[in-house]
Amino acid sequence: MSQEYFKSPKKKGKLAVFLSGRGSNFIAIHDAILEGKINAEIALVFSDKTDAPGLKIAQQRKLDTLSLNPKDFNSKQEYEQEIIKELKNRKIDLICLAGYMRILSPHFCRQFTNAILNIHPALLPAFPGLNVQRKALEWGVRYSGATVHFVTPDVDMGPIVLQAVVPVKQDDTEETLSQRILKEEHKIYPEAIKLYFEGRLEIRNRLVYIK
Repeated sequence: MSQEYFKSPKKKGKLAVFLSGRGSNFIAIHDAILEGKINAEIALVFSDKTDAPGLKIAQQRKLDTLSLNPKDFNSKQEYEQEIIKELKNRKIDLICLAGYMRILSPHFCRQFTNAILNIHPALLPAFPGLNVQRKALEWGVRYSGATVHFVTPDVDMGPIVLQAVVPVKQDDTEETLSQRILKEEHKIYPEAIKLYFEGRLEIRNRLVYIK
């Protein structure tokens, strides 16, 4: 999806973190905020699963949480409209997908253009989608890694903000490679959010420039 020009805001931002599982990237983001590294607050932790471990951790950390089961709605459109309403009521500036396992519709993406970030455990544009460590091992790549990117209607194809490179060892398994990549995710995701709210990210024709 081509974009002409965008500059991120310089302000104290309000974040919504979306997760479906353990929420390790959510924890890394919140820890960075508590340490004063990111000029933002987490105004909402959202999950599509009521029993998501990350949601329970957010509650323990006294953060506002919300869980909506898509099966309780008649359609994906109706489900997303309820989420959009909750986000706009809280005046959310940036949505951070942190292991959120549902694909956002084009309509949802357009409602928050240049205001959704995602972390992907591969060096995009290589290996989009799921099971990326398995794909990396099957292809025999020498390097994998992680990518923070803006979310667009084209899945895992939005403008790239930051990447971290992780060498692939010959005896790696999906689990060992995943764990080493995850460590890098916890570094670059908070850094990307920090840059966003320092007003240092510019998108020019889908390329991200760091000022």
